[in-house]
Amino acid sequence: MREFFVTDRIGLSMKRWRNNVLLMIAGTLLGLIFCEIGLRGVGISYPIVYQIDDEVGASLRPGAEGLWKSEGEAYIRVNSAGLRDREHDRLKSAQSLRIAVLGDSFAEAVQVPVENTFWWILEQEMKGCPAVAGREPEVINFGVSGYGTAQELITLRHRVWSYSPDIVLLAFVTGNDVRNNSRVLEQDDRRPFFFLEGRQLIPDFRFRDSLGFRLRQTTVVRWAYQVLNSLRIWQVVSEIRRIIKAHSAQEHARSIGAETLRASDATVGSPDATLWNGYAEAGLDAAVYIDPRDRAWKEAWQVTESLLIVMRNEVREKGAQFMVVTLSNAPQVHPDPAVRRTFERYLGVPHLFYPDFRIRDLGQREGFTVLNLAPPFSKYAERNQVFLHGFENSGVGRGHWNKEGHRLAGQLVAHNLCVELSRTSSPGLQAAKS
Repeated sequence: MREFFVTDRIGLSMKRWRNNVLLMIAGTLLGLIFCEIGLRGVGISYPIVYQIDDEVGASLRPGAEGLWKSEGEAYIRVNSAGLRDREHDRLKSAQSLRIAVLGDSFAEAVQVPVENTFWWILEQEMKGCPAVAGREPEVINFGVSGYGTAQELITLRHRVWSYSPDIVLLAFVTGNDVRNNSRVLEQDDRRPFFFLEGRQLIPDFRFRDSLGFRLRQTTVVRWAYQVLNSLRIWQVVSEIRRIIKAHSAQEHARSIGAETLRASDATVGSPDATLWNGYAEAGLDAAVYIDPRDRAWKEAWQVTESLLIVMRNEVREKGAQFMVVTLSNAPQVHPDPAVRRTFERYLGVPHLFYPDFRIRDLGQREGFTVLNLAPPFSKYAERNQVFLHGFENSGVGRGHWNKEGHRLAGQLVAHNLCVELSRTSSPGLQAAKS
């Protein structure tokens, strides 16, 4: 009898425990459902439009879409080829002048509607270029957030050439593209890199060896992520993780570049430093404005310049024209010249265009066209007292280009590209002059 009562009590305890667990699971699921409904009701959305990619680490997911509102606002649609763009035929028309745009988040440009992006405006502006000689300009955007020059070179090799472009335009963000090309500075094991062995660029695809990467390549995990990515709760969690990771990477880059800054006239804790920290952007590097003195930044620049030369060579081999456009960073183009002078004093530099001019000089030595946007952007912002970066919902004067920034960039690139084409006897079909 005693054994019966003991067994009965154990059974009741197990039943209560099982019921409590089921209640907890049900309560959690109900809570998550109400949270999901609430997030959708108030319009909170951080669309996840990316997928794992064994060539470049991550790419845009074909057919993905969603409303982007964390910086600016735009409805994002990814076409069937995985581009943030309209649909384009692979086969190029004989009447088409195709321009392939490579870049990172400034080219993907999720902050503004597609018709306000610089590459869309570039296409419209090129229609009035006399050098196009009756051909129809067609700009194809291959930009993906977070890409460095290494991923852009790989994209050129594996995706761009199937569209037979006449011109390859690289949108280079000096504020982080140099760092993106360094494994030491970037601290990201989920992307490919290149490193120099003598003068030879050697690819580094170690990201493919991680267990996480291999698991995410399986059909089951891919399906699970498709489901998760559609949930607003998961989008919020992913956005929080992204912000934390971005700040962590930035702090690491700052620590690596500390020697460079100390070697300049920068004084930590000074009023100039306080103002710099108030306006400088997370994810961008102050050290890029200074001639590098520490090993990590020197190597990052060497790899970056080598990647640009290789890209030029491969574009020329295809009979196309190569053009690099260095974009602007918000501190470079602040409309108040006193703010820019403050940054310059803090860093101990005569101006904030060191990375732009370094790439310009490389282009002059190596025979490819470079357009620096930051200097004319700075003059335009000061003359018109307008911010070309930032949005009301994320901070005016920082971050990515707003509509005015994209408009100005599209017009300047179109004008300079038109001038460049006028110098060739067969527009868009010859390489840039040496």
